[in-house]
Amino acid sequence: CALLAQLAFHTRVSLDQVAVKGIRQITADDIADAKESGRTIKLLAIAQLAQDEQGRECVSCRVEPVLVKPENPLASIAGAFNAIVIDAEAAGRLMFYGQGAGGVQTASAVLSDVVAAAFHLVSGGSAPRESAYADLPQMPAGQVRSKYSIRLEVEDATGVLAEVAGIFARRGISIEQVRQRNDSESAKAEVSLATAWARADAIDLTVKDLAAAEPVGRVIQVISMEG
Repeated sequence: CALLAQLAFHTRVSLDQVAVKGIRQITADDIADAKESGRTIKLLAIAQLAQDEQGRECVSCRVEPVLVKPENPLASIAGAFNAIVIDAEAAGRLMFYGQGAGGVQTASAVLSDVVAAAFHLVSGGSAPRESAYADLPQMPAGQVRSKYSIRLEVEDATGVLAEVAGIFARRGISIEQVRQRNDSESAKAEVSLATAWARADAIDLTVKDLAAAEPVGRVIQVISMEG
């Protein structure tokens, strides 16, 4: 993600400037819930240009599981295949797709670099150098905006959803969709909420508020959604 951001935005990006959230917390229930909502979970590296609170153009880089729609070309990527989707200002959407693992594929890429290095040594030339002329600032992780899917275990009682909605409202976050599953053998229900666009720091505060709310048993999962 850092290397691709440097190539795309002509700005140096270090590894510690990439916000990373892995797949260790993703469960079979998360995958089933994603399928029920008509989406699938993919681990994405996302580098983008965005504006911060001062209106400055910034670079945002993150790696995390994301709920993507089936029409997104990344939704069908599986196995040892990788894909890169580029949304360019003039060229529109471009996609590069192919095998990202395997002996022959890896050897081909390494050999290509070795041959290129040897050619530059023999010819007295030099390889392409890092381009960082744009030198854009990094967007603070808390200011990154996305949509989110939040799953909760709550009491199966009248007024609980209204109380939960009030917590989101106090943080200025709109709810676009609500799905509820009731457990007939207990007084608990599972609620899945899809938010509108929201800042990451506002979502973090909302999740803390939800975890402390009396009718909420626990916050099961929080996953970014494709916008």
